[in-house]
Amino acid sequence: MVEEPSAENVKDVRDWKGDRLQSMSDRVVFPFQIERLSPAALAYLGDAVYELYIRTYFLLPPRRISDYHNRVVARVRAESQAEQLQFIFEHLTESEKEIVRQGRNAVNRKPQRLDAEVYQQATGWETLIGYLYLMNIERLHELFSLLEFESIE
Repeated sequence: MVEEPSAENVKDVRDWKGDRLQSMSDRVVFPFQIERLSPAALAYLGDAVYELYIRTYFLLPPRRISDYHNRVVARVRAESQAEQLQFIFEHLTESEKEIVRQGRNAVNRKPQRLDAEVYQQATGWETLIGYLYLMNIERLHELFSLLEFESIE
C-alpha cells in the first residue's frame, strides 16, 4: 500500500540529494567507459539532468502547469545556463574547468538565435553537468546548491 504524503514524510524538493539519484559510476561495471564519451554526449546528458533539476526545484509551491513551464524555460535557456556557469566558475576545480573547456570547444555549429560565445558557455556547463552526473553525483549536488534562481524572472 502506498503511504499518503504528510508534512513528516515529504522531503523538500530543493533538498536534491544522492538518495534520489546515484552516480552512474556505482551502477556501471566498467566506469572507465564513461571517460570515452565525447563532450557532446556529456552535454546531451547534462542538458536533460539540468532540466530535471530545474523542474524539481520549482515544483513547490504548487502552480499551474503553464507557470511551471515558464519558470523552467527561463532557467534552461542557453543565456541562463551561461550565467550560472559564470556564477559558479570560481568554485570549480581545475579538472572541472578543463571539462567545461572541452565542452565549449566541442561546439561545431553556429547557433541561430544567440551569440556563439553564450552557446559555447552553455554547452560547457551542460558538459560538466553530464560528466559529474556520471562520475561524481555528490559534487554535482554541491554545485547545484550554490546556484541562485530567484533573481531570474
